[in-house]
Amino acid sequence: MPPQAPLRLIKRCRLYVPRGEMEIPHVTRGIYVLYCKKPRRKKKKIFEVFYIGVGGISKKSKSGIGARIRSHQKTKNNWTHYSFFEVHDNVSREEILELEGLFLRIFRHDPRVRLDNKQMGSSILRNLSRDSSPVWRHER
Repeated sequence: MPPQAPLRLIKRCRLYVPRGEMEIPHVTRGIYVLYCKKPRRKKKKIFEVFYIGVGGISKKSKSGIGARIRSHQKTKNNWTHYSFFEVHDNVSREEILELEGLFLRIFRHDPRVRLDNKQMGSSILRNLSRDSSPVWRHER
């Protein structure tokens, strides 16, 4: 039996890589985060989340997270570092988009996070939230 992966969705990741250092394998599929590094507080590093995105999700993907981050180097100025989370090969495009929507929904109204994303969450999650409320009341 082959060894089991430590995480079900995430294959590997790189955390808080400085802008300009491209350490991403070609056509990497998954989620990435852009951060803005702030001055230390009580010896703690502070990285504010600036943008959450996905890469490598098109049907015939020839580029991935690396291409998306390189494009942000040209169009977005307010970030200093990035992290990326590569998903396993069996994770579908829809599952990657669902994760992105979940993270955007979580941070949507967090005053500590000023996302530059235009999309602020999944409409499916919003509708699911509305549709679930009466069901849970009846299950009690």
